[in-house]
Amino acid sequence: MTDAPFEYFVILAGMRTGSNLLEENLAAFPGVESHGELFNPHFFGKPKVTNLFGLSMEARDADPVRVVGAMKTQGEGLPGFRLFYDHSPAAIRHVLSDPKAGKIVLSRRPIDSYVSLKIARKTGQWWLGDMTTARAAKVPFDPIEYGEFLNTLNDFQSQIARSLQITGQTAFHIQYDDLHDTDIIRGLGKFLGITSDPDPEKIRAKVQNPSPLSDRLTNPDVADRALASMSIADIGQVPVHEPGRGPGIKFFRAGHKTPLLYMPIRGAGFDPIPDWLASLDGSETTISGMTQRDLRKWMREHSGHRAFTVLRHPLPRAYDAFCRFILPTDAENYADVRHGMKERYDVHLPDEWPSADWSLEDHRRGFLGFLEFLKGNLGGQTSLRVDNTWASQDTLLHAIAGFVVPDVVVREGSIVSDLQDLLGDVGIFTDVPDLSFNVMAPYHLRDVVDADIEKAVETAYRRDFMMFGFERWSRILDQAA
Repeated sequence: MTDAPFEYFVILAGMRTGSNLLEENLAAFPGVESHGELFNPHFFGKPKVTNLFGLSMEARDADPVRVVGAMKTQGEGLPGFRLFYDHSPAAIRHVLSDPKAGKIVLSRRPIDSYVSLKIARKTGQWWLGDMTTARAAKVPFDPIEYGEFLNTLNDFQSQIARSLQITGQTAFHIQYDDLHDTDIIRGLGKFLGITSDPDPEKIRAKVQNPSPLSDRLTNPDVADRALASMSIADIGQVPVHEPGRGPGIKFFRAGHKTPLLYMPIRGAGFDPIPDWLASLDGSETTISGMTQRDLRKWMREHSGHRAFTVLRHPLPRAYDAFCRFILPTDAENYADVRHGMKERYDVHLPDEWPSADWSLEDHRRGFLGFLEFLKGNLGGQTSLRVDNTWASQDTLLHAIAGFVVPDVVVREGSIVSDLQDLLGDVGIFTDVPDLSFNVMAPYHLRDVVDADIEKAVETAYRRDFMMFGFERWSRILDQAA
């Protein structure tokens, strides 16, 4: 750490905004110590704690400024805490007026906070470290209650904004959806004067309710009507809890002469596009491993170029990931992930692979378990990484488009005709061969898939199904027959 511009930090937020996760992100920085909810009316910093810094809760409530002073003098590094709208008004007034307090304003879509708060009160679960202990519940939406919740939240936010304006201070504003963005978290560290990177191993909190809001309500129609009257976004929005990605420029493939740029949505299949693209040049290779500078140079030199990517149905894409990296016992890069799936998430996997005893029923059970794991993994509820081989295509495509928007998104189901049209756009007239992404598998997917598997993949990849309009895979097979 350098000389910090602040003596301490405070997270200004409300309940169920992701403040636990934000606090863990901050505490993961070297030299940072966070003390929880110092001014919660029911405990002192952490649940069941009633004394801290040599002070009782009675002493705390009588003199909040004394508590802040004790926190600063009794610790090392940069201390901080969380402060909510229902905490001590005197503490709120003090930190808002104190220029030595680094203010972090955390916000979340109010309807999500409201519903999450009701679920937490019903289940008794206020923090989640892993999906294996997650408690689910449905709760009713009460328009009057929600209106009161909004008023309380708006009053607190107005108080913060006015105080910052009249004292000439600034704050670091962060959204709930930013909490998995490592670049933004590093930026928050810089705001606080921290030069080191955080230790990701110290971050344990997971998303508690990754499903769409409508799935968590007993009366979603009532909520829909009430929110529509307030001009608030619909409750059917599918949340995104996956970590942000870079565009993966080093994986892009470009023709030496052919003005085509292939930007792969990374996955577990064997990608036939680079070899096909090289064949158009009569070459054995494509241009790869480019930097942004290299890519811009290629674009300038290939006037009339077209950029494209290929979208796959989530079911065969997930099946390829399972068969290529999770089923084998010799996939070293996935050994820890495989072990975690098997031991912690009860995914049925063979002890050794290949295995003559691995039946079709074993395979179906194992793949279904993998898909059920993916629901929590993509929903931010597990400690295992979200690997590119099974990350949602919506997330990966957004990352690509952050650098260059593809001219064409080719569908795997119509890959020959889509690529034929693309070739015509750049003045190349040659037939496109059949191209397959599928990997070797012990059983064909059509023999493995059943209603439970189709439901599981739609649940895990709900956003991809919604955003790209995918149909059920079995229906596609029936139409092709």
